[in-house]
Amino acid sequence: MEFDPFVLARIQFAANISFHILFPAITIGLAWILFFFRLRFTLTGDEAWEYAYTFWVKVFALTFALGVVSGITMSFQFGTNWPGFMEIAGNIAGPLLGYEVLTAFFLEASFLGIMLFGKQRVSNRVHLIATFLVAFGTTLSAFWILALNSWMQTPAGYSFTDGQFYAQSWLSIIFNPSFPYRLTHMLLASFLTSAFLVAGVSAWRVRQGVDGPATWKVLKTGVMLAACVIPVQIFVGDLHGLNTLQHQPEKIAAMEAIWETEEGAAFTLVGLPDENTRSTRYAIKIPYAASLILTHDAQGEVRGLNSFAEHPPVAPVFWSFRVMLGIGMLMLLVSWSVALCYLRGKRPGPVLLRALSWMTFSGWVATLAGWYVTEIGRQPWIVRGLVKTSEVVADHSAATLSGTLVGYIGLYVFLLYSYIHALRYLSTKPARSLEMTSPGVKPALAQGAP
Repeated sequence: MEFDPFVLARIQFAANISFHILFPAITIGLAWILFFFRLRFTLTGDEAWEYAYTFWVKVFALTFALGVVSGITMSFQFGTNWPGFMEIAGNIAGPLLGYEVLTAFFLEASFLGIMLFGKQRVSNRVHLIATFLVAFGTTLSAFWILALNSWMQTPAGYSFTDGQFYAQSWLSIIFNPSFPYRLTHMLLASFLTSAFLVAGVSAWRVRQGVDGPATWKVLKTGVMLAACVIPVQIFVGDLHGLNTLQHQPEKIAAMEAIWETEEGAAFTLVGLPDENTRSTRYAIKIPYAASLILTHDAQGEVRGLNSFAEHPPVAPVFWSFRVMLGIGMLMLLVSWSVALCYLRGKRPGPVLLRALSWMTFSGWVATLAGWYVTEIGRQPWIVRGLVKTSEVVADHSAATLSGTLVGYIGLYVFLLYSYIHALRYLSTKPARSLEMTSPGVKPALAQGAP
């Protein structure tokens, strides 16, 4: 690969969006978990749930702040590195991004202050409503962003005149063929990311002996949420795969490294895709499995890469999909193992607690891998079948892009390290140092056993 300005611009955008997506992947799910904590406290009066809210709302605030900052940086990329995209698709992309600001962002900004600082200033009911509205706002934000991204993958409801897109049907644009599957898949991924975060941090606190009155409750909440969501995610992923096979068959062919169109295609567990020889070296395959998974027919036909005039880079799509799949299987194994302990009336032992600790950020890995499958799998198109990515890149020098790329990566490494360090610092503090300040909640509770 030659690192010309086009490639450097793509790497820079990939770095920006990879860093940004880490934080919405947490805040979307964590906001609803916080609403659950607040609702449980309201219904039961159990102060442990109030303690759980007090601890995890700090994590939410930190994560939300980084998500907003990185999102602003990412949006600038459209103007600095990809001005041609807004020139061509601005009539569609602009309103969708505007709707996200006018609805989701304003909703979050309006009630976030009450959620973070209003417990002693408003009633419990108002605070519960504020938490719900912030959670709803995070989901609404994902709705608009994924509507635009899905339209770029499966464009619909447009006309193309004089080199520009014009909206013909906003319903068709928003609810384009891949949008329902992509939105559901991403929301479930966020719930899984948040579930393993709260379970992993709670398991780590137990192992370090700094667990508070709600730690075991939070751990159980995260594990049971993950155990319930993963089977649904597998089902939705299957539906998403069928939709992708229909509308983006070249992406499916790259995911499976299938070179020739065939019936009864095998599923390649691992291998080394080689675009020069148009083959997959050292492949370990399961006969008929790809056709069975993709078409629900062991003899179903799957189009190969050689039947497409243009297709995405095979190796990164192939491996990203397997990383996502592998992490998902680990999530299933660990969450169900711990959930089984709870169903038997037992708490997880040291081995399972260690496993949960190790998988604290597993959702990040799976989400990034899935995002790479989606975005790299769309190449060489920025709007599939209509506009190529190379047609909308800015005319910057390689030196300029290299310098800003190094700056971005350095900043992101620092911020990510700081975020994880801050999370570790919060998780290490003894329970008595995280006393609650809500009316009616006794500080002595923070010294109690879980």
